[in-house]
Amino acid sequence: MDYSLFNEKEREYYSQDFSVIDTLLKRVRNALIHGVSVKTSNLNFEGVWDFNPKISFTYITLFQPGLKPLRYGSRKPTIEETLNRNLSKIRENKRFSAFDISNPDKCRILLEFIIEKKPTDLRHLQVDKFDNDRFEIGINGVELKNIFTEETAFYMPTDAVVNSNLSLNQALIYLIKRTPIGKMTNKNPERIKILKESDEYELYLFRTRAFVTFHNTTIPIYRGNILYNDFSYDTLLMQFIKTSDWLVENMYDDGRFLYYYDCAEDNFKDHEHPDRKPDNLYYNDLRHCGGAITLIRAYTQTRNEKYINAVKKAINFTVSISKEHDYNGEKAYFVYYNRKGKLGGTGLALIMTMLYRNITGDKSFDEYIKGYARHILSRMCNSGELMGYYIHPAFHDGEPLVNMTDEERKATFSFYYPGEALLGLGLFMNNFKDDMGLNNEVREKAATALDWIVNERPKLYAELFTALPSDAWLMQAIEEFAHDKEFQKEDYLNFVYTDAQTMMSHMYRKDETPYLDYEGGYYYNFGDHYYPDGARSEGLIASYYLAKNMGEDAFAKNILKACKLAAKSQFSLFNCEEYTFSHQNPARSLNAIRFKNTRQWVRVDSIQHVACFFIRLYWAENKPL
Repeated sequence: MDYSLFNEKEREYYSQDFSVIDTLLKRVRNALIHGVSVKTSNLNFEGVWDFNPKISFTYITLFQPGLKPLRYGSRKPTIEETLNRNLSKIRENKRFSAFDISNPDKCRILLEFIIEKKPTDLRHLQVDKFDNDRFEIGINGVELKNIFTEETAFYMPTDAVVNSNLSLNQALIYLIKRTPIGKMTNKNPERIKILKESDEYELYLFRTRAFVTFHNTTIPIYRGNILYNDFSYDTLLMQFIKTSDWLVENMYDDGRFLYYYDCAEDNFKDHEHPDRKPDNLYYNDLRHCGGAITLIRAYTQTRNEKYINAVKKAINFTVSISKEHDYNGEKAYFVYYNRKGKLGGTGLALIMTMLYRNITGDKSFDEYIKGYARHILSRMCNSGELMGYYIHPAFHDGEPLVNMTDEERKATFSFYYPGEALLGLGLFMNNFKDDMGLNNEVREKAATALDWIVNERPKLYAELFTALPSDAWLMQAIEEFAHDKEFQKEDYLNFVYTDAQTMMSHMYRKDETPYLDYEGGYYYNFGDHYYPDGARSEGLIASYYLAKNMGEDAFAKNILKACKLAAKSQFSLFNCEEYTFSHQNPARSLNAIRFKNTRQWVRVDSIQHVACFFIRLYWAENKPL
């Protein structure tokens, strides 16, 4: 379906002058401060807020750091009556006095009102197709109404951002908890089952407009965020620098980064490791190296010493968790953390230290660089397959995994680790010339490994491949190796080009969907909620550099255009000041990059992948300092 006309109207809406809403919310603030009524009779809302007393349920919400939001909603015959009802109920709330209403820099006010509403059937509601029964997180709201008592519960689109939601079920649970069904059981699947089988409730799907105060003005928000209409190199660089600063500012004395942060809850509880105690939070050695790689890129761009000083601390941490073993009478080093020795951990350590050496000329980590390279070589089978783990607590009683059975080898195989290891070897081969004996061994064995991973892995591990390609590390590795003419093999290049072409064909285009921020986002199957994916985009920008270096200028131009669209879709992952209105501690969340558009989770790699993609895209047409 072509959504051109609908999207054109949407874009026209968001491009207009919203000074009338700014005036209104200044009056709302004044009314809350002084306990007076809001007057709207001299305000012209035409085209901005076409109030319909039958559907225009309206919420006013107060946000302030450290406090739970304070909200009230109603629907009265006029805008003025509706707002004054909301304000009177907010002032009556016992928590109202905690809000510093007179300070617009501290207390922000959200206005959200329904603009269209339609009945729906829970049995038909879905998230996979663009039709009238689709629920789109952050865009659609849901109303649940008891047909006997007429009691209603609303899930507003901005609730997705406030509550860090990403699914239809989360919206439904939010609603069900506000009905008697919520008290029947504490098991969410049972609650949804009861609702589906009940004949007491009507369900409505709706859309809203939302505005939030920002200092002394007011801004429209789309999916809880500011709307990025166009790609901009200025935005690209600004976000990269600021998020790099966030990594430096959130680094511990021992060289580790703040691994995980929940902006909605202001805590460090990792959703993948929720039971870890505050004094023993999970950390990941691979993602640690990713944070350092980001800062190496930041130093490359700016030559600011704070970035490279932080990188040295990060490298020293990795060195401190590196263990030694023998490889053909020479020292090999592997990264050992969380009782595991992962191929990818050592691969990323080699990438990090080689990039550091290349940009600084500092050779103080050379023994570890050579040791990491030797370890990777030691994990290569004669076939060229790279084994995923050297130590795994579930195998061989936690002892080194040598003489593995085929079953054990397959059970410990990793899809991503070989690409990480190969990128490290590629950087070593092209840049480390102080030990040509080891360099030549890397060259010989890397060729065998590349042959295996490009030609044999798809046959042996076909089940690991998805409709949307995901091995961006291998794409970067092949780009690096291809600087050497001996590695410009057709099957290597075609692997990268084919994955790039598939990524671009699985990217939403303008007007293919009814959502303005989908353009440039990826999908597995058309209709999926879009993926603003920095990790895959690192592979896409690598394919641009490869095509450019190989003289494939027309293809490179197409890739670059797609990269710009992908970047635009990822701009909204950045915690700009405008966006952090619902965060418990905006001072900490500001300038970080989240996992997903409405999810409020930040992790080292959610920053690294997007940031590194951004700066390599920036360098495609802008040289670093």
